[in-house]
Amino acid sequence: MSRSLKEETDMTSIKPDPAACDAELDASGLDCPMPLLKTKLELNRLSSGAILKITATDPGSQRDFRSFARLAGHQLLHEEAEQGIYRYWLQKA
Repeated sequence: MSRSLKEETDMTSIKPDPAACDAELDASGLDCPMPLLKTKLELNRLSSGAILKITATDPGSQRDFRSFARLAGHQLLHEEAEQGIYRYWLQKA
């Protein structure tokens, strides 16, 4: 039996367990393009399939990380924005 569209949508909106990430990068206080550049360097150290959690304070990081994931083939598993703090869970391709 196939899952309903609602079930599939619910599954993709599940927040990853922060403890399940393989590495964390704190890019707080850095302006564009530094959060993305530091992320690229950190991803180079990780194996394919690894999950990197990034914390940033640059509002432009939302656009940057969405585009970067799409263009580089990585998967943006989850993102959240709360009181000027942006968090991303990125799975390396």
